[in-house]
Parts: sequence; C-alpha cells; structure tokens
Amino acid sequence: MISKTFEERFDLVIDTISIKKNYWNDLWRYRELFFFLAWRDILVRYKQTVIGLAWSVIRPFLTMIVFTVIFGNLAKLPSGDVPYPILVFSAMLPWQFFSTSFSDASNSLIGNSNMLTKVYFPRMIIPASSVIVNMVDFFISFVILIGMMFWYRFIPPISILVLPVFFLQVFLISLGAGFYVAAVNVKYRDFKYIVPFIVNFGMIISPVGFSSSVVNEKWRLLYSMNPMVGVIDGFRWAITGDQSQIFLPGLFLSFGIMIVLILIGIWYFRKMERTFADLI
Repeated sequence: MISKTFEERFDLVIDTISIKKNYWNDLWRYRELFFFLAWRDILVRYKQTVIGLAWSVIRPFLTMIVFTVIFGNLAKLPSGDVPYPILVFSAMLPWQFFSTSFSDASNSLIGNSNMLTKVYFPRMIIPASSVIVNMVDFFISFVILIGMMFWYRFIPPISILVLPVFFLQVFLISLGAGFYVAAVNVKYRDFKYIVPFIVNFGMIISPVGFSSSVVNEKWRLLYSMNPMVGVIDGFRWAITGDQSQIFLPGLFLSFGIMIVLILIGIWYFRKMERTFADLI
C-alpha cells in the first residue's frame, strides 16, 4: 500500500515536470484552439446584431464628443495645433482597447468553465484570445480616426510609423493585466464587481480627455506610474507629431511597468492554473 502510494506520487511529480516542460510548446500546438476561440467570440459579438459592430464606433465617438465639449470648449484646455477631437480620439484608441480587453479577460475563464473541467489545454489561451478579439474594435476605430483626419484636413506626421510600437505596448499591458485579473476572478468571484470600478476610475485618472502636458512637471513622473499615461502619450505623439505630448522619463517608466505586468501576470496565472478546475 505504501509502495503504491509512493509510486502514484512519483508519477504525479513526473507528470507535473512534463507539463511544465511542455507547456510553452503546447501553446503553439493548441494554436488552432486559440484562433477558434477568438473567431467564436468575434462571431458572437457581431453576428446577427445591429448594434454590435456600430457600438465599437458609437462608444468612442460619443465619448470623444463629451470630452471635447467639457475639456476643449468649456475648460479651454490647450491642444496645440491639433484639433481637439483628434487629440481625444487618439487617446480613445489605446484606452478603449485596454479597458475592453481588461474587462473581457476578467470573465473569460468563468465564461468558459465547461472547457476547464473537461479537457487539457494551456489555459492562457482563453484570456489571450479575449484580448485578441478587441483588435477588431481597435482597427474599426482607427478607420474612424483616419476619416476624422480627412474631415479636419490633418496630415499625420512621419512619427505615425512608430505607432505599432505603442500598440504592442498596450497589447502587452492588456495581456499581463488580463492574465492576472482572470486568475484572481476564478478564486474571488466578487472581483467581477470591482473590475468596472477599476476601468471607470482608470479612465478618470488617465489623460484621455486632456493632454498630460497640463500636469505640473514635478508631478508628471509620479503621474506616469499609471502605465496607460505613457501609452496614451505615445499614441498622441505618433499620430499628431506634437513633441509636447511625449515625456521620455514617463514613457520609459511605462515600458518598465509593462514588463513587470506581463511577468507578474504570467507568473500568477501559472501559479493558479492547476486550481482552476477545482475552483470553477
């Protein structure tokens, strides 16, 4: 009996080591599942819905109008030589991507609980696919931004070629935060009520409706502890070419926080992954 128990434990250890060793290879092996989940979510979001596709345009557009009226017309905050609607919409692009990805990832494991208890696959695929889905909304909104540039006869500068770097930055921030919050939400179900508050509060403290250049210089680095500040500044600089939008110390800090977020997100997700089936 003792020998049998020892052998079972030994086999369990070997299996665990094998899973750890092959986990990252399994992410590639299960790539078709990743694309399937992403495509399924896209179909669910847009198929046979009138507002689904339009909402990805209406939401940032209405938010842009409200912020333009409040900060541009009433508060008279500066925008340089850039039309204020373009200043706001260039910030809405990364913010909408992050906020929606963060919210979707938080519920991704709970929403796919039936899969977690039946078959083996790297669970990272689920929150990662929910982040990928929001790229569709991002590119739709980017087309709207191009239309606004034509309307205001605004010619983007050469710096717009750097925009993919800042998109990669917001993508990795969303992925790292998504991994972490998805794992937390499995263990603490009431966390789903906290996520909307985090998103709403984050929008208030991020420079979406105004330029971060209005922040006092001595507080600007502290303000950049919010990683989305560096992302938004980077997007605005890339799209408008306005040098006042970029704050290099804050930008480097944002990239550093991005690295920390993705590492902590992966570490915590992997730590909790074996308990998902029991907690669901």
